Amino acid sequence: MAVNRPSAKNTPTARRTPARRPTMKDIAQRAGVSESAVSFALNDRPGVSEVTRDRVRRVAEQLGWRPSTAARALSGEGSATVGLVLARPAATLGVDSFFLQLISGIQEILSDRQLGLLFQVVEDVEAECAVYRRWWAEHRVDGVLMVDPRTADPRPGLLDELGLPAVVIGALPGTRDDASGGGGAPPHRGLSQVRADDAGAMAAVVGRLHELGHRRIAHIAGLSSLAHTERRIGSLRGEAERYGLAEVRSLTTDYSDTQGGEVTRRVLAGPRPPTALIYDNDVMAAAGAAVTTGLGLRVPDDVSIVSWEDSALCRLARPWLTALSRDSVAFGRIAAGELAALLDGGAARTVQVPLPRLIERESTAPARD
Repeated sequence: MAVNRPSAKNTPTARRTPARRPTMKDIAQRAGVSESAVSFALNDRPGVSEVTRDRVRRVAEQLGWRPSTAARALSGEGSATVGLVLARPAATLGVDSFFLQLISGIQEILSDRQLGLLFQVVEDVEAECAVYRRWWAEHRVDGVLMVDPRTADPRPGLLDELGLPAVVIGALPGTRDDASGGGGAPPHRGLSQVRADDAGAMAAVVGRLHELGHRRIAHIAGLSSLAHTERRIGSLRGEAERYGLAEVRSLTTDYSDTQGGEVTRRVLAGPRPPTALIYDNDVMAAAGAAVTTGLGLRVPDDVSIVSWEDSALCRLARPWLTALSRDSVAFGRIAAGELAALLDGGAARTVQVPLPRLIERESTAPARD
């Protein structure tokens, strides 16, 4: 008796044959030249005529051929990939609007340049240095974007030692914040810097709060080990001295809403609570506003609130939060563009991004005492 068997395409074990990537041999056969001629033409090396070079490139484009990154690494021609390592608590990254926008800007430039981004989150700077050594040894990346400069930072020296092109996003310790526009020589020969004027931004915030009559100010800061945290704290102290403000202080956190809320509760429970709070990111500012109203205080009648980063969250909170606004996407574009310039053989340099603009909303008002 005849048995009807299911066709192979309907059986659960049938698998589609994967598409085969075009090779140099395929290009050679289509173009009618040797494989060595294809290699010379595609790698822009002497040994073939311009007519042959053009024909080979046209065929490669028609076949959809792309160079193997592994082969490029082995030949010393690069990996077409750049790296970014974040040594921060992983739990805080998903709610950090600055990094989401920064990476968006980075990706815009890398996509245009057909460069990949290798991204990794680690526990600390020591682990980050280990990643750089491994990437260098394995030819995994052509360069790196380094974030969060530390007060005592081993990474710039290591990247110099490895000869790995890098762009530091933020000012390195020992460099001066100013509004000159940058362009100066960086302290490490292979590292460019794209830096923000944290001291100037803090001075602008304190100056405005002083104009509003605030004399007791608390700064709910981020990680104490970061160079920009140190600069913000130093600027706050300097401005307090300039204005004769005796009741001004900074308290560090891990950038999370949890710690931001806890510190807010602690400072507002003191005998002489601050009349203004400055938060180092939007997440902590929103959490601080919620804690403040939960304690029976009114924003801004009893306490004014300023967020260092502006985002949609600042306009979803009630009341809307006054915030320092900067184009974080453009920050990422500039950093990626500087790294691309280094990979093209350009000289390292320092670039200053514009000073953030203070956008005043409903969360700030004149002090009542």
